[in-house]
Amino acid sequence: MRPLFHSSLVNDPFGDPGVYVDCLFEKRAVLFDLGDVRALAPRKILRVSDVFVSHAHMDHFMGFDWLLRICLGRSVVIRLYGPVGLVDQVGSRLAGYTWNLVDSYETDLELIVTELLSESSARRARFRCKREFVREGEETLTVTDGVLHSEEAFRVRCALLDHKTPCLAFALEEDRHLNVWKNRLDELGVPTGPWLAGFKRAVRRGMPDDTPITVAWQDRDGPHERVFPLGELRDSALRIVPGQKIAYVTDVVYSDANAARITRLAQGADVLFIEAPFLDVDAERAAARFHLTARQAGTLARACGAKAVVPFHFSPRYEDGGAALTQEFFAAYGVAGEAVPVAQDG
Repeated sequence: MRPLFHSSLVNDPFGDPGVYVDCLFEKRAVLFDLGDVRALAPRKILRVSDVFVSHAHMDHFMGFDWLLRICLGRSVVIRLYGPVGLVDQVGSRLAGYTWNLVDSYETDLELIVTELLSESSARRARFRCKREFVREGEETLTVTDGVLHSEEAFRVRCALLDHKTPCLAFALEEDRHLNVWKNRLDELGVPTGPWLAGFKRAVRRGMPDDTPITVAWQDRDGPHERVFPLGELRDSALRIVPGQKIAYVTDVVYSDANAARITRLAQGADVLFIEAPFLDVDAERAAARFHLTARQAGTLARACGAKAVVPFHFSPRYEDGGAALTQEFFAAYGVAGEAVPVAQDG
C-alpha cells in the first residue's frame, strides 16, 4: 500500500526545525515551520499549499521571505496557520517591501493567514499581491477539537503549548486511506486515470452505492467510456484502511499540562517528529530555555504510542554529532517502533 504522505526533515537535526510533507498523487505539499528552507528545491516550495508555523522565533519563521520570493509572480494561494500574533507578523514582513509595480502583474499571489486566539477561536485575514498585500477580509472563526484545517482527504489539528510564548504542536490526520487495486481494475477492463479522483471523492463523501461512476479513457483504438455503480466499483477495486497520522512537536517546556496535550494530540501517530535539544544532565538549562531534554522527548514519544519517531532540533553545544542525544532519546522511547531516517529533504 502506497502511503499518501511522505514526510522528512527539511534540514539535518542540528538545523532549523521544519518538516516537509509531500502529498502523493495531489501535486502539493504541507510544511511544518518556516525557518531556513533553502535546502528545499524551488520546485518543492512551489508545491506547498499550507504552512503550519509553531511560533515566530527566527529559526521557525525566517523562511517566510524565501517562500514569498519563490512564489511571487505566480497565481497561487498559500494558507498559513500559527499562534496568536501571526497575522500581524505576516503583515509586518509584507509591509517591509515596496509593492508599487505589482498592479501590472498578470498573476495574483494570495496569502490566507489564520492565527489561533484561544483553544476555541481563531482570526483569519487575507493578503493579495495585486492589492499590494494590504490586510483585508478579517474574520473570526470557531475552532472545534483543535482542528485548524480540514478537507476531504485530511485534517490538521493543533495543541496550544507553553514555550514562554504560545507555541503550537500539530497533527496531520488522513481521513481514510483509499488504496486502488490496479490488478482488480485490469480484471474489470479499465485503466487508472483522472477519473479515480472523482471516484475517491464520492467514496469519502459517503455517496449512495448506486451513484454512477463514469470511467473514461482513450487509447490507440479511440475513446472509451464505461459506467459502474459506486458500490460495485468500491467493493471490487478499493481497499479502505485507517489513514496516516503525522505529528510535529517542537519548542516546548516539559510540564504536566504540556505533556498531557502532546500525548492527546499525537496519540497513535505513525510518525512523530519531536524536538530533543538537550541531554537530561542539562535539564535545568532545558527548562530555563523552555525546551525538552532527549529523555523527556523519548518518554513523551513512548506515551504517545508513536510507531516511528524522529528526534530533531539538537543543540549545537554537543559535539558528538548527536550520538548522545539520540541514544538518550531512544533509551527513553524503548524498543517498540522504529526510527525514521533523518536525512534532509532536497
